[in-house]
Amino acid sequence: MNDSLYMNLALNLARGTLGQTSPNPVVGAVVVKDGQIIGMGAHLRAGEPHAEVHAIQMAGDQVKGSTLYVTLEPCSHYGKTPPCSDLIIKSGVKKVFVATTDPNPKVAGTGIERMTKAGIEVKVGILQEEARDLNKVFFYNIQSGLPYVTLKSAASLDGKTATVIGESKWITNEESRADVHHFRHQHDGIMVGVNTVLKDNPSLTTRLVEGGKNPIRIILDTHLRTPLDAQVIIDQQAPTWIVTGAEVDKNRVSQFSELDIEVIKMESQKVSIKEMLVLLGKKGITSLFVEGGAEVHGSFLKEHAFQQIITYIAPKLIGGKNAPTSFGGQGIEHIAEAVSLNIKQVDRIGSDIRIIAEPR
Repeated sequence: MNDSLYMNLALNLARGTLGQTSPNPVVGAVVVKDGQIIGMGAHLRAGEPHAEVHAIQMAGDQVKGSTLYVTLEPCSHYGKTPPCSDLIIKSGVKKVFVATTDPNPKVAGTGIERMTKAGIEVKVGILQEEARDLNKVFFYNIQSGLPYVTLKSAASLDGKTATVIGESKWITNEESRADVHHFRHQHDGIMVGVNTVLKDNPSLTTRLVEGGKNPIRIILDTHLRTPLDAQVIIDQQAPTWIVTGAEVDKNRVSQFSELDIEVIKMESQKVSIKEMLVLLGKKGITSLFVEGGAEVHGSFLKEHAFQQIITYIAPKLIGGKNAPTSFGGQGIEHIAEAVSLNIKQVDRIGSDIRIIAEPR
């Protein structure tokens, strides 16, 4: 029973760092001896000490003969920091509980093997499902090379994202809108289509009372219609990338380059979502929060190119057959081809409902 308690504490330590460790996973660690917690820590940022280092340093001389609980297999390779498995061996830790193995090919069981060979008792799998879910972005990215894509939408109870004349502020309540900013903070990139920029002129930044990380702003703009005076171009609050087709005017591209805006030309004039995701993965984007309009969402749906969907539903009815919905495009023709989802979480956000789901 206590083993689960200590691992759950380690998971909560890791959970508190969501959004700030990319491209590294979030990791928590707890050191226990004689029924007392003597050290704890979390990995705070890429390039800085790992969770095990913080926990062992806090434990100090008491660490010998202790038990370590860690949410992810300790690393066994030299990166920006030395291998944590070596530190654990040298510290004198007697037993290690690992929630889940690390899918990174540079680790992939070698950290556990190294500790076991040194005589440390290692047990793997305690709260494994929770640990894997916590690092689902890292796991997906390290195994596929692609960003983990979350589609976000906000709609009325009858599925409308705006009225028939285009009014959309505000369908959801203030609490839901604030909640969205927590997810922005947790992602490397945020994406909208150029029509959203033209209509709403958003800043696409993270606006939390306690602060937060601004994601890289990525605009899907096939013909490079983004205005040079748009907020995402001039406010300098975060980097902005614009993804275009192959045939955009070179002089127009130069205008954006002079403003330190990166224009990413695809190989064909029509932007392929999957090709774009491959490119973004190569550029270090491990997670992408898509707040695009109906056409952008429809494009991701058509290519089955998402891993999570977050929908806020407001207790309002708008109606109108021409009022927009969350997903546009041509849509799916046959029910058998519809994307089936697993509902992972349902929460009340003030008067609204938030549903988090994943494709089966």
